[in-house]
Amino acid sequence: MSKFDEMFQSWKPDNQEEFLDFCTGTKGVKMLYDSFFKEIMNPEYTPERLNELLSLLIGQNVKVLKALPNDSTRIADETTLVIMDIVVKLEDGSLSNIEVQKLGYAFPGQRSACYSSDLLLRQYKRVRGGNDKEKKKFSFKNIKPVYTIVLFESSQREFHQFPDTYIHHFSQMSDTGLKLDLLQNYVFISLDIFKMKLHNKDINSKLDAWLTFLCMDEPEWIIKVIKAYPQFEAMYRQIYEMCLNVEGVMTMFSEELRELDRNTVQYMIDEMQDEINKMESQIQRKDEELQQNREQLQQSKVQLQQKDKQIEELMKKISELESKR
Repeated sequence: MSKFDEMFQSWKPDNQEEFLDFCTGTKGVKMLYDSFFKEIMNPEYTPERLNELLSLLIGQNVKVLKALPNDSTRIADETTLVIMDIVVKLEDGSLSNIEVQKLGYAFPGQRSACYSSDLLLRQYKRVRGGNDKEKKKFSFKNIKPVYTIVLFESSQREFHQFPDTYIHHFSQMSDTGLKLDLLQNYVFISLDIFKMKLHNKDINSKLDAWLTFLCMDEPEWIIKVIKAYPQFEAMYRQIYEMCLNVEGVMTMFSEELRELDRNTVQYMIDEMQDEINKMESQIQRKDEELQQNREQLQQSKVQLQQKDKQIEELMKKISELESKR
């Protein structure tokens, strides 16, 4: 038995079926796999693809100049639920991070804020660095906005409170109307909610086509995307050619499964931690209520002692009056 036979047999039955489906053409490849996304959307070879996707998500025309390596000082833990992470520098000097999460990461707001700050710090260090002449010319106006774009395959429950909305844009705003550019921008896309909405509508825009391309692997949707926007045919054809190298695709797919297993464990840990935090909060509230009850009981006890003392004094006076009679 070859190592590839052993690899195939080591997978779960549903993973074996998924692999055979996209190798035989029964289904398309899930574009949210890290290896496939980076190959198809590589800004070095086909920058126009990432340019268009980013422009549609951000809401303004952008041009990717180059992909930046992940910084060694990045805050995000390497064992997170992120299965795809790419940082790009845009034409105006701003940075954009695109990441895909197979499962909705616990505490998505807190994590994204930390990573956005990390991107901003990377840009600051780069602009601030250089020779002495460049350092003297430094100005904070040279710091450009940073964008954190997160595509959830399975989004967290917070997002499902808005079942009719699958794209959320965030930026910092004042409550007084004062306008300051605080640089940090976020775009969250719930692809699971988009898929539910897609079954009740058709592909009506280029953004719809891109999101369908990213999350749908059924042949009928692939055909719909190509009919609506023929430019996607080249990308699907590239995926098909990749799948002709079965051994190479097996290696990539096996790594994706290992990463998914690690991600699932991390997800369970985060979910458990969230439950622990809630339980601790509930216990704390109960402790506070119990302490309040103890204090009330102590007050009642003191009041009862005072009443007993008053009754005792009253009985004494009554006894004295009886004696005088």
